[in-house]
Amino acid sequence: MLADNLNFGWQYLRGTSQELALSCPADHILLHGTRGPGKTDTQLMRFRSRVGLGYGAFWRGIIFDREYKNLDDLVQKSKRWFYDFGDGAIFLESLSAFKWRWPSGEELLFRVGAKLDDYWSYHGHEYPFIGFNELTKYPTSDFYEAIQSTNRTGFMPERDTPRDANGEYKTPDKQPLPPIPLEVFSTTNPFGAGHAWVKRRFIDVSEPGVITKITTKLYDPATKTNIEVSRTQTHIFCHWSENPNLDKKYIAGLAEQGDENRRNAWFSGSWNINAGGVFADLWHKPTHVIPRFPIPLNWHIDRAFDWGSTHPFSVGWWCEANGEDVEYRGVTYSFPKGTLIRFFEWYGTANPNNLELNEGTKASAKDIAIGILERETALRENGWIYSTVYPGPADNQIRNVNEAETETIEKKMEDKGVRWTASDKSKGSRAMGVQLFRERLQASVLKEGPGIYVMDCCRAFIATVPDLPRDEKNPDDAATTGPDHIWDETRYRVLASSNRLAKVIRVDFAR
Repeated sequence: MLADNLNFGWQYLRGTSQELALSCPADHILLHGTRGPGKTDTQLMRFRSRVGLGYGAFWRGIIFDREYKNLDDLVQKSKRWFYDFGDGAIFLESLSAFKWRWPSGEELLFRVGAKLDDYWSYHGHEYPFIGFNELTKYPTSDFYEAIQSTNRTGFMPERDTPRDANGEYKTPDKQPLPPIPLEVFSTTNPFGAGHAWVKRRFIDVSEPGVITKITTKLYDPATKTNIEVSRTQTHIFCHWSENPNLDKKYIAGLAEQGDENRRNAWFSGSWNINAGGVFADLWHKPTHVIPRFPIPLNWHIDRAFDWGSTHPFSVGWWCEANGEDVEYRGVTYSFPKGTLIRFFEWYGTANPNNLELNEGTKASAKDIAIGILERETALRENGWIYSTVYPGPADNQIRNVNEAETETIEKKMEDKGVRWTASDKSKGSRAMGVQLFRERLQASVLKEGPGIYVMDCCRAFIATVPDLPRDEKNPDDAATTGPDHIWDETRYRVLASSNRLAKVIRVDFAR
């Protein structure tokens, strides 16, 4: 048990989520729940459990937060515990160090990692223990994913286990130490900009405490064989009631939170909340996601496009209702004239199983154009569309000339038979696109005027757009730090419509 090395006197440890988190064998652990149960203390002790076992400088950890002011709180909590062990540990206060160091060589660093580019400060490093403080503070999983490349160790038990003068291992059983486990231990409560991706990655995958195995197939050049490598993950729920030392006035303050979503997150630890996304208060999946049906011949069909190479590209096929009912498989669909429906999509991501990774396929403009035409041919052959697909709005950067005598992206696609119209990128168009989209979402719920719907085959849209976080500097806009490419393409299409609804309904942001 990992807790065997933790003589720090927690009276409430036995039988709690803290004990489970300290002994859990999973590679990735998310300790989540309400405010106040001791998540941070548990994270610190998870690292401390392997100090002094003989790993020395090989046992090296790092805990991240997005802001230094929150690292200060981590440091203060660590000082309450680590000095009590009396093992000579010292904390180096300078920002260039900002870490614990033990006489036996172990180190625990506290660092800021706010965005993907911050990864390069740690490229090539080696941390068998990685921690994240309040993981939902991260709007996307970009930095979380990238830093996994540092989750490694060079420790070899037979070679690196300490020996005495006679060459025998300095362990009670005179045997090499076990291999150093590679672990990522994160804490959080449900409220935050990254609520959606953290929920998808951990909470939606399994019940609390259930360990899930993720297997990757690889080719090993050394053995010239195909191998399977498995990693495990789990999430553990903890509650303020597990901490008998918590002031009841603090608990009352959680219960009295005026914002319902904060109250449910902080007091109850619920993930079924609106965590402040730019569309989350209006998006209603049972309303806005509809079954797939063939597009009537006399409905207008076009496509929208957001270019991407190293980042994903997005192609969305849209139809605009003309007010006539649609009957399909015994169901009648009625949409007001002007309603937009996203009926098909192509999201050019390198990893369809992890849309938060925000990595493109690096496909050429010509290949994307060919792929678009192939998909439209398949839509016709399979009876989903019957009419012409008209050019719709595209990211205006496809018209940029980056080098003399070099064809633009637009020209390369046009040569293959795919044309586009200009998108509205005028001043204020981003916020206007958000407002118009929100108005259409509201119209769909109220059944009043032209709304917007998404067919259930558009999985990438459903997974990303409804949960887009707000821009931290401009709450009337969506954040641009995450996978917003589908949203950009959607915004182009919404702005390209007549937007008659904007003269009828005004929807204020829920803040």
